[in-house]
Amino acid sequence: MSLEAQINSDIKAAMLAKEQVRLTALRAIKAAILLEKTADGSAEISDQAVLKIIQKQIKQRKESAAEYNKAGRPELAENELAEASYMEYFMPKQLTPEELEAVITKIIADTGAASPADMGKVMGVATKQLAGQAEGRAISEVVKRLLSK
Repeated sequence: MSLEAQINSDIKAAMLAKEQVRLTALRAIKAAILLEKTADGSAEISDQAVLKIIQKQIKQRKESAAEYNKAGRPELAENELAEASYMEYFMPKQLTPEELEAVITKIIADTGAASPADMGKVMGVATKQLAGQAEGRAISEVVKRLLSK
């Protein structure tokens, strides 16, 4: 079952269970998928593209929650974080910092990068290889730290 079909199935389940927050989160993902499909005119979308969409949605929810907390609206922040947690269910297991460092160390060795000037080369390979398994910011920090040694 494709990720898109899984999301559609979960929408039905959430409707039957009357889980409003989960339903809102799933509908947001579905809307973003439909928007992506219409943007490039294709009828199908790959699971990899769906993962990128979900990752973007999670990031938006977390940023919104931070803004709501700053504005003194913890009830709205809580709702955003709840939606993000439902979305994270579809993401692959996130790498631990140790696993991330090990993978990036291997990528650095494979690409022959030796200095911070090679960061772009390493980031290109790392972001493709680690898509969905780690945030771009975390990847960037580890690459920067390892190349500046």
